[in-house]
Amino acid sequence: MSDQNPVFIPGPTNIPDRLRNAMHIQTRDHRAPDFVETFAPVLEDCKRVFGTETGQVITFPASGTGGWEASICNTLSAGDTVLVARYGMFSHRWIDLCQRHNLEVQVIDCEWGSGAPADLFEQALKADTDKTIKAVLVTHNETATGVKSDIAAVRRAMDAASHPAMLFVDCVSSLASMPFHMDDWGVDIAVSGSQKGFMLATGMAILGVSQKALAAMETATLPRTFFDFRDMMAANASGGFPYTPPLQLIYGMRESLKMLLEEGLDNVYARHFRLAEGVRKAVEAWGMKLCAQSPELYSDTVSAIYVPEGFDSNELTEHAFNAYGVSFGIGLGEMNGKAFRIGHLGSLTDVMVLSGLATIEMAMADLNYPFELGSGVRAAQEYYRATAAANQ
Repeated sequence: MSDQNPVFIPGPTNIPDRLRNAMHIQTRDHRAPDFVETFAPVLEDCKRVFGTETGQVITFPASGTGGWEASICNTLSAGDTVLVARYGMFSHRWIDLCQRHNLEVQVIDCEWGSGAPADLFEQALKADTDKTIKAVLVTHNETATGVKSDIAAVRRAMDAASHPAMLFVDCVSSLASMPFHMDDWGVDIAVSGSQKGFMLATGMAILGVSQKALAAMETATLPRTFFDFRDMMAANASGGFPYTPPLQLIYGMRESLKMLLEEGLDNVYARHFRLAEGVRKAVEAWGMKLCAQSPELYSDTVSAIYVPEGFDSNELTEHAFNAYGVSFGIGLGEMNGKAFRIGHLGSLTDVMVLSGLATIEMAMADLNYPFELGSGVRAAQEYYRATAAANQ
């Protein structure tokens, strides 16, 4: 019966029945005229979620990592310099990917739990008098630490430095869950995926690409075949794909966008904030601390929580799964063994979140954590009760 329990990992997220039913289809001809009627609205409605009117939406059958690779191999050349801050596992992995593509990676190392250092970006860009830096890479929502970075501040820093570098943003665990304003923030490539805020299975990398980034293809020489923007856009123009598409995911994506727009994006974002705030109230009641160093950094999709000194967070998540059949996020990288994560994004309600908080409390009590059983659930209940009217 444990497969009926929701997961509380920061992705892949719970798939609502409406989307599972949408993907439960027989094989269809992706070159038939009626496929255009399904696929074209996906590309158009995604623009609303990215917050762009002028950008192009491009999808690939891949995870977010494939989206990272597509972003650099279509716009950069071997030996180009990119500027990246490392403040979590996913910013670290993007750095590794760039290095494997023979890019010169200028890394600003930051403490895990902090966000994108706009001031240090500005300093580095001002020091780059020859304008060798071609792109600034930022992780909007660092899933390993539960940190949300201020992308608008990064754009202001780039503008203050009068630097022409492109701005690439990983929004895999934030898009369709937290506000994203691609045009207003001057983002050139935004990388997301189907398995988090869109509430689907893993398998679609979804990119928002600016006209500036598209123009960069003219001089970029990194090799690309599967991830070639030109091939994909040429096929998309007539409603098709340059190769076999992930058909079931596209049908699911069509329904996912309908769900998000029916709820209203502002309501989606408010729901995620409310769910996250209830979790944060619980953490405070437990006497524990978030990895995110200050409230403006708190993510509305995942909370990374330090366990008390002398306890192993991996033992906690394993016990919660083995004893109660519920999955929570393990600590990644520097957080391994020190923190666990509660994912609170996608298809979730306050009632579901309360079940997750109650479960992790049982697991902590089983392992003799120094807290009062029920304290976190009670704190979250009080918050959800107080905000229930505003949520109607």
